[in-house]
Amino acid sequence: MGTQPRAVAMKREIGFVDLTLFYVVSGLSLRWIATAAASGPSSIVVWIFAWVGFFLPLAACVLELSSRFPQEGGLYVWAREAYGDFAGFIAAWTYWMSNLPYFSAVLYFAAGCALFVAGPRAAALNDQSSYFMTFSLVALGGITLLNILGVKCSKWLNNLGAFGMFIPIVVLMLLGLISFTRTGSATHFTAAAMVPHGSIKNAIFWSTIFFAFGGVESASFMGEEIKDTRKTVPKALLFAGVLITLGYIGGTLAMLVAMPSEQISGLGGFMTAIAQMCRNLGLSGLVVSIALLVTLSSLGAACAYLASCSRLPFVAGIDNYLPAVFGRIHPKWNTPYVAVFFYGLAGMLFAFLGQAATTVKGAYDVLVSMSVITYFIPYLFLFAAMIRVQKRPAGPDVIRVPGGSKVAIPLAVMGLVTTSITICLSVLPAEDEPNKTLAVVKIVGMTLVLLVAGVVVYALGKRRQARSQMRVIGALGSAD
Repeated sequence: MGTQPRAVAMKREIGFVDLTLFYVVSGLSLRWIATAAASGPSSIVVWIFAWVGFFLPLAACVLELSSRFPQEGGLYVWAREAYGDFAGFIAAWTYWMSNLPYFSAVLYFAAGCALFVAGPRAAALNDQSSYFMTFSLVALGGITLLNILGVKCSKWLNNLGAFGMFIPIVVLMLLGLISFTRTGSATHFTAAAMVPHGSIKNAIFWSTIFFAFGGVESASFMGEEIKDTRKTVPKALLFAGVLITLGYIGGTLAMLVAMPSEQISGLGGFMTAIAQMCRNLGLSGLVVSIALLVTLSSLGAACAYLASCSRLPFVAGIDNYLPAVFGRIHPKWNTPYVAVFFYGLAGMLFAFLGQAATTVKGAYDVLVSMSVITYFIPYLFLFAAMIRVQKRPAGPDVIRVPGGSKVAIPLAVMGLVTTSITICLSVLPAEDEPNKTLAVVKIVGMTLVLLVAGVVVYALGKRRQARSQMRVIGALGSAD
């Protein structure tokens, strides 16, 4: 089913170590550790539920789907092969559009961490939106250039970012252990405290934690740039999966051991918590080094997502659903330079809107509202595709989920259910929202606008395909 993929002349530059580190930098985020710890001991239980209900099904589906369809485009190809061209395009459209606000979020986080490197003299910049905007634009411009030059260059920032991601977590665990040996645990892990509560605020938090485990699907968007894709993806996914799980659960536990949840500031508070822990233990000299690593991790994460997400409009350009220029490969650097450039430019626009004047900031808030639900839609396609392809025979080289369809289908159904529930939770307005009905209408309405825009772009692409086919037929007729 679907359009047969065309040959894509890409160099296979991503090996096992590169791919493992790519999974770590794209699937692990320091921002969510402080967010989870700020919610108290029950977050540990939520992490476990998220691992079972979402990460395990996602990893299993990525393992088999990337082996069945190892082509460039990943999710785009999986949905297209399972449900047709329209499903493939909408899955890709919602993924790349919903991830655009990610760049501004992760780069603002990096900008805030960089202030810890500069020391107390830079504290005044915390309230300067121009600083955050400039940092984000310059960083994203550099990352875009690296990706235009190719994976051979950009993968080093990804790899360094992965070390910058995991080393601070190891330090956090050590700080937690030192704190425990000196003063005991700052948090009481009682049975009552470990039970998640059912308020709206906590329900929204659960959805956040579930999708903190997202991201490991993105590497497969570069399927034809991975060395021996079918063998490399499962091994790298296994190693990285252990590191990601350990990072989230172990990091949250260590932070709670060292500090009461009331003193943890939540999103963006990782460095604040680390700095406080270092001061408490007389290790303030560590703060600058950790801040530098955390800043590097955020730059690496942004680089990884720009590389992978830009492959979606690239393949859509090859299939003529976007203008053919998106499918061009640079003759020297062998990269989808047009797709990379425009995706990086779109990310810069979001970074600008996020810290610009009030009216422009309002436009940014609208765009973010459009991405709330659409962030989850691609996962519906992914899990549904996994269920659909179980009816098809797998080739001898395909690596399947252990147990075959009897295990694969229940796992995919579990992922489908948790994704659907999370979509419902993401619509719920915050408890302090003054106009809850308007907030829901805004989120749902903006989602529909984005979906309709995708349908329009798809329809235009179909017309472009038809014209292209007519030109080919006409040329053949003239030749006869």
